[in-house]
Amino acid sequence: MDLVKTAARKQPATPPNDTHRPSEREQERERYRRSRKRRHTWIAALCTLLCLAAMAAAAVTSPGWERVHSLFLDGAEFRDAFPELLRAFWLNIQMFLIAEVLILVLGLLIALVRVTRAPGLAPLRLAATVYVDVFRGVPTLLLVFLVGFGLPALRLQGTPSEPWVLGVIALVLSYSAYVGEVLRAGLNSVHPAQRNAARALGLGERQTLRHVVLPQAVRNVLPPLLNDFIALQKDTALVAVLGPLEALRAAQIKADYDFNYTPYLGAAVLFIAVTIPLTRFADRLQRRAAQRTWAEAGR
Repeated sequence: MDLVKTAARKQPATPPNDTHRPSEREQERERYRRSRKRRHTWIAALCTLLCLAAMAAAAVTSPGWERVHSLFLDGAEFRDAFPELLRAFWLNIQMFLIAEVLILVLGLLIALVRVTRAPGLAPLRLAATVYVDVFRGVPTLLLVFLVGFGLPALRLQGTPSEPWVLGVIALVLSYSAYVGEVLRAGLNSVHPAQRNAARALGLGERQTLRHVVLPQAVRNVLPPLLNDFIALQKDTALVAVLGPLEALRAAQIKADYDFNYTPYLGAAVLFIAVTIPLTRFADRLQRRAAQRTWAEAGR
């Protein structure tokens, strides 16, 4: 009996029969899909390289290429100006971070006021609507001029005198109108059943807004919010018209001194180095949101 048990223990365990093995036809389809994907990738890469080569050849063989190369693509001028541009670009980053926080706070307040239905807040709703209509209709550059030169002209006590602070105020006024509308759309996208369920569980109005409505609203509008902040990072260069030594202003001073426009290319490289990662992150969030929508629709 012991020998039988020992022999039974030594026998290899039989593999489970419930493991799924794709059929030959399914494996063939999968191989075909992989080969087609590789073929499409190679075709796309080849077409891209051909287009880039054609554009480069057209630029190099153009009659004015030598002048453009000397004025805009001077390597020595780029290396000489880049450290100064990098130091000046730090001011753009600071303006962007400060303005982003203020825009989120003011935009959220505008959105909350516009979605409320309390009769006593009707004047605030009207003021928020007028604010959005006015500041979305005024070009940002014009608003920078109006705030940067008009606000100090009032000579009010406590008015900031630093040009970059005035520029941040103008950017906040302009972008809060856009962000407020984005957040309002997010608040309206939350189904009323979510609010009703939270109230049925005993949550108050503020608790429902904080723990149920706001998290879903921000998640729904996070990609467009990031797009607005990408545009905000680029528009910090508009503050250069007020005189602060940020990246565009530093490039302008360097170009006027050396009569060479390569510093503008250096400033563009700095802005691209910030905006491209933000753009790719926004694209990733949009894909995740679309996948989540498709998954919920397929349930």
